[in-house]
This record gives sequence, structure tokens and C-alpha cells, in this order.
Amino acid sequence: MRFRLPTLFLLLLISATSGLSQDQVKGSLVSLRTGVQPGSTFTVALRLEHLPHWHTYWVNPGTGYPTSIEWDLPEGWTTGEIQWPTPIIIRDSHGSITGNGYEEVAYLPLELTPPGNLAPSSSVTLKGHADWLMCADVCIPGDSAIELTLPVVDSAAPVDSTHGEAIQNALESQRGLPDGVSLTAIKTGDTITLQLGGLSGPVTNPWFFASDALVQFDLPQTVDQSTPGELTLTLPVSEFYEGDGTHLVGVLRQDGSWDENGNVAGLTIDLPFGTSVGASALTPSAASAATGSLLGTLAFAFVGGLILNLMPCVFPVLGIKIMGFVNQAGEDRRKVALHGWVFSLGVLSSFWSLATVLAVLRAGGDQLGWGFQLQSPVFVFVLAAVMLIFALAMSGVFEFGLSATGVGAKLQSKDGLTGSFFTGVLATVVATPCSAPFLAPALGAALALPTIQSYLVFTVIAVGLSMPYLLLSLFPDAVKVLPRPGAWMETFKQVMAFPLYGSVGALVWVLSGQTSEGGSLNAILGLTVIALAVWLYGRYAKFGAPTKSRRIGIWGGLAVLIVGAAMGWPRSPAPTDIVWEKWSSEAIASAQAEGHPVYVDFTARWCATCQTNKKLVFGSDEVKKFFRENNVVTLKADWTKKDAAITKELAKWGRSAVPFNLVYLPDTAEPQILPELLTPGIVLDALR
Repeated sequence: MRFRLPTLFLLLLISATSGLSQDQVKGSLVSLRTGVQPGSTFTVALRLEHLPHWHTYWVNPGTGYPTSIEWDLPEGWTTGEIQWPTPIIIRDSHGSITGNGYEEVAYLPLELTPPGNLAPSSSVTLKGHADWLMCADVCIPGDSAIELTLPVVDSAAPVDSTHGEAIQNALESQRGLPDGVSLTAIKTGDTITLQLGGLSGPVTNPWFFASDALVQFDLPQTVDQSTPGELTLTLPVSEFYEGDGTHLVGVLRQDGSWDENGNVAGLTIDLPFGTSVGASALTPSAASAATGSLLGTLAFAFVGGLILNLMPCVFPVLGIKIMGFVNQAGEDRRKVALHGWVFSLGVLSSFWSLATVLAVLRAGGDQLGWGFQLQSPVFVFVLAAVMLIFALAMSGVFEFGLSATGVGAKLQSKDGLTGSFFTGVLATVVATPCSAPFLAPALGAALALPTIQSYLVFTVIAVGLSMPYLLLSLFPDAVKVLPRPGAWMETFKQVMAFPLYGSVGALVWVLSGQTSEGGSLNAILGLTVIALAVWLYGRYAKFGAPTKSRRIGIWGGLAVLIVGAAMGWPRSPAPTDIVWEKWSSEAIASAQAEGHPVYVDFTARWCATCQTNKKLVFGSDEVKKFFRENNVVTLKADWTKKDAAITKELAKWGRSAVPFNLVYLPDTAEPQILPELLTPGIVLDALR
């Protein structure tokens, strides 16, 4: 799991409080039954007793790390995984969500299987070591040796009177889908729609915990229970998720119970996206049941497309078209209507093209969602550059259109219609990251419906998006309500540029999650150079400028534009880049035995000095060339998450922090210890 900024603060607190007492959480090993039957699997539990306001973490902790057990059992025993009970939302003193976990007294059950040759009337001692992270206002790593002695019996032993019921309740705190209840999960872009049907009553404070971190743990989850017997949750997809994302896996919790017993707070879910299970289980092609019939889906599609006009990602682009209508308000009505129709054609053509690409890729087995093209760093960079150019034009840096070049009126008219068409295309491109109200279920259905019906849904979304302009085309007299051209237009145009700048910033943020740190910086610098190219064109190639000045503006601007595009263009890692393997003592010994020098980097994502070393040293062409030509084996000991082996190795060298770097040469027994702050020269001198 990738660590976020809150986790950095958490780990700093861990370091600052590592010397405090560990009495805030006490761990012990308890058993469901009072004895062990040879060869028969039985249940034990790690019992965690928390002081008030303290908590430990679930398998997907959100922030922190989950509890773990390292066993030291007699020969022949086997262990199962922790059967995590339904967690709760962990909040800090300000009410902000900080993770998923447990408070008060928690039992973490798991199964053990003894060998079949245990002698009855004897006893067995079970030993292990539990580790956890305990937090309140501060966080402290906790651990405890756990031990339990049980008699060996011939037949099933009775349930333990002290802890048996609590362990049983932990095991039963979640269950599968209740009888009569259906479940549907649809993933569209950065949201997931989870719908339950056939419920007997309302669900109290539902919350979905994703065990694989697909759902962002600390963002709101939208709840809709407006239809009796149905529950719809809209879940935010985590920007840090690194899996394939084909299933929704986790626990749906409520404050009440999913059955009559009053103890089942969690509903276990493991469902591929685009499918349904339960009383009215649906095939993938019928996933539109989440929004009702096809007519209902089309209604959602139209309303969602109409509302897209008001979404932050679409409205800045539509400001360009609004200015066009204002400019044309005093012209021939037929010409104004024609611009509206051409704009709508641009929207429709783009949606049909998108539907075609989706259909082709889906036929090839790809898992796709709304806005899938924004998963391409190249597409994101190009879109950011286009949006930046539009914004600079609206700020007055240069003027769009062939009118600036003195071309005749006929070509001006042609260019105007072309501009309307491509404004419609751009509106569609920037609309795809948005999921307006009513649009998410319609898109989910479109991605699962047969091809013809899917095209129909996309067409209706396009009609909804372009409807304001279609109305102006059908009723040209409506143009009269628009304000007449005047001095106010320049101010309005420049104000409308700032939402576009905001869109560029958002796209750069998306790009930063798709490329390396260096790639993000190159993209920002590249966009800056592109802005310089646009300024150069606007400064020297404006209408009426001398021929020499216009040549400077056109050809100089084009050259600088090419430089900016090349500078910011996202690239895949070069084959000469250093490839790090996971550190282990065995890996060092193996590399030395084969005669290779070894470089070991003890690092962590939250270590600022480590990142500086990485950029200065391992980004150096000289270092990369030396490593490649001399077959240097590079091993990374990643201490981002708690790792006992790394902690032990650091202690071996008298260290308790990172960065820490070692160089092992083939013909020397002891490694060289490098300083914390590195340069290419320090690293190369050590290896030479």
C-alpha cells in the first residue's frame, strides 16, 4: 500500500514516542474451546484489550499497519490467517477519519490444526509473538509474547466459559449475502456504485471497508435509500490503488444487524464489477438493473448529460462557446443556428467515437471505465497543453482564428464552423472525468449493455450535453435573450480563462500520479515553455505586424512549441535505469558468490534524505553507466512499513534510521558504510 502524507506524520510520531509504555493495549492468546482434539482444527483468538481512546488496525488499516502474529508452534502444527472481525471507522479528536480498526476489547480469531499423533491426557503449549500499532493522539508500535496451554482431549471440548462467546461473536460479526437480497457492483472511472435490493428495512449508517484498499478510506461515501427496500452507495476509488481493480472485495458495515440475531454488523462482499448476485442474480449484460429498465437508463443518461454542462470540468470549455454565441448574436440567425448544430455534431461524433473505442477494447477483454483515456500520461499531457493554449487565448495572449492572418471572409466563416465543431469535441474530452448526478448508473449500464444499446446510451448522453445549443439551433429567436456584444465581453472572456487554468492544474495533478517525480517536473516545465511559445506568437504575429515580425512569431513560436512538447512529453523508464531488487542476506551472499559488487540501499518513502539521494545519485548517467558496465547488483531494503528483518539488520550496524547505504565488493568480507548524504563521486569511489 502506498503511504500518504498522514502516514508520514504517523511514522514520525512512532519515532518520537517509541520509548513510551506499551500498556495502552494488552495482547493475550485465548481459545474458543477448553481443549485440543488430535488432528481436529480448532479456533483461537488474539485478544486485544485497549485503554479508552486507543485503537489498533484492521487488515486494510487506511493509515498505519495491521496486527500480525508470528508463531512458534510444536512440529506438525499448521496455522490459518486471521479471520478479521467487522471493523469500525477510526476518527481523530477532530472527527476526521484516520483508519479502519478496533477499540475496547477486540478478538481476532484464526484456526490452528494440530497433528493427529497428540497423546490424550497430555497438554500442548502454543506460543507466538504479536505485533500491532496502537494509536490515540500519538502512535506507538506494540508487541507481546503470547502463550496458551491447553489439554489434549479425545472428543470435542466444551466452549470456554470466559472467552468462547466473545470469540464466537467475532466470527459471526459478518456473513454472506442474506436470503432474498441482491447485490450489484459497477465501477465507472473514479467511482463505484454498490446497490443492494430486496432489503427488509432501512440500513443504519452503512459504510464499505475495502480489504484491498481499492476504496479511499477517508473520503465520504454517498448513501441513497430513497427507494424502499434498496440501498445505493457511491464509493470513491483510491488514487493510490495499485491492483487490477476487477472485483469489489471487503465488508459492508451498518450500525444495526443484517439478520434477526442482532450481531451481524458486516456483510462480506467479493463481486466482479458489472455483475450481480443474490435473489435476482443478473448476468453481466443485464447490469442495467441497477437503474431499472432501458428507458430508465436513457432518462438518467439524458439528465446526466444535461447536468454535465454545470460540472467544473466542462463549464470552462463551454465558456468558449458561450462567447461565440454572444459574438454571433447580431449576425444572421441561420448562421447562429448552424453554429449550434455543428457544435452538437462535434459532441455526438466524439461520443460515438468513444463508444466505438470502448466496444473494441471491451471485445478484447479489457476492463474499462468512464474516462479510461485519462489513464494515458501522453493523452493527459496533450489535453493539458490544449487547455493551456485555450486559457492563454482567453487571457488575451494571442487570438484564435484565421481573422488574425487577414484571410478572406469565406475562410473566416469556414474556420468559425470548424471551431464550433472542435469546441464540441473538446467539451466531450473534458467531460469524461466527470460523473454528474444521474450519470454514474447510466454509464455503468452503458459499459455492460450489448453494443447497440450501449451506443444508444452514449448518444442520449451526448444529446443531453449539447441540448442548450440544440435549443438555440431549433429556436434561433432565443438568441435574442443573450446580451449584445460590448466592452464587457473582454472582461468576461478573461475571467473565464481562470477555470481553464484550474483544469490545467488538475490535469498536471493527474499526470503526477502517472509518472515519476522527474517526469512531473518535466511536464510542468514543458507546459511553461509551451506558454512561452504561445506568448511569442501573440507578441510578434498579431494582425497588422510587419512580415519579419510575423515570421519570428510564427516560426519562432512553432520551434519553441516543439521544444516544450518534447520537454514535457511523458516517457517510459529507460532500459538503462537502475532496477532495484528486494534486499535479503541471501541475495547479498548469492551476488558476492557470483563475483558481483553489491549496493544496498536502506530507504523509506517517508525519508526526505533518501529521496534526495535517489535523485542526485541514481539519476546520474555516470552512476547508471558504471552500475550497468560492472554488473552491480542493487538491493533495496524498503523500511516504509515496519519490517523486523530490516530493523534487525540496521541494529546490527548500530543504526536505527534511514538512509543507510552499504557497498559489498566481491573480494571483501565486510562492506563499506557510506555517509547519509551521497554524491555520485562518493558512490563511485566506494565501488572502485
